[in-house]
Amino acid sequence: MIRILIADDHAIVRQGLKQILEESGKMRVVAEFSSGVDALHWVYRNDCDVVLLDISMPGKSGIEVLKQLHSEKPKLPILILSIYPEDQYAVRLIKAGASGYLTKETAPEIVVEAVHRIAGGKRYISQTVAEMLANEIGVPDGKPLHETLSNREYQIFLMIASAKTVSEIADALALSVKTISTYRSRILEKMNMRNNAELMHYAIEMRLTR
Repeated sequence: MIRILIADDHAIVRQGLKQILEESGKMRVVAEFSSGVDALHWVYRNDCDVVLLDISMPGKSGIEVLKQLHSEKPKLPILILSIYPEDQYAVRLIKAGASGYLTKETAPEIVVEAVHRIAGGKRYISQTVAEMLANEIGVPDGKPLHETLSNREYQIFLMIASAKTVSEIADALALSVKTISTYRSRILEKMNMRNNAELMHYAIEMRLTR
């Protein structure tokens, strides 16, 4: 029996995933949390075989949770299940230690297959992500500007690029407006850009937004 922890801030998503996984007859959801911090606390005190992790959660994001979990328990398989398309986050998160990346539009049978695969010590990588990973091999010096950003900076960059205001981003991430403004300034400096319009134009050119 594969024991699974689900971390997602939407109760209906957690319930749907639990039903899909347990109907397979070979999986059991042993814990579910709406907060990345609560999920981390549970994992430090308990055991499971796979973690299903959302990216966008209030407070500590799924990106931060992934980094911390991978550092503390490097052998624990983590499957990212996100609303964001593969070309926005998949490569970055697999490099950070995720065993696989799926969007929330993925068919239920694929989710079950992915959990089985990573529970067996393998990765679940789609053909699209495999091609993106292959394209990045051997080009460290020519990496695009957005690759210089930290995971949190990249998350906020994408939100700015999708025309969200500083206040909206602060609310979504449960951070202060001042903190988001600081991140914005740092992002502009790292990417050598002057304003949000330039960030948005860059994101469109790099096909990072939909």
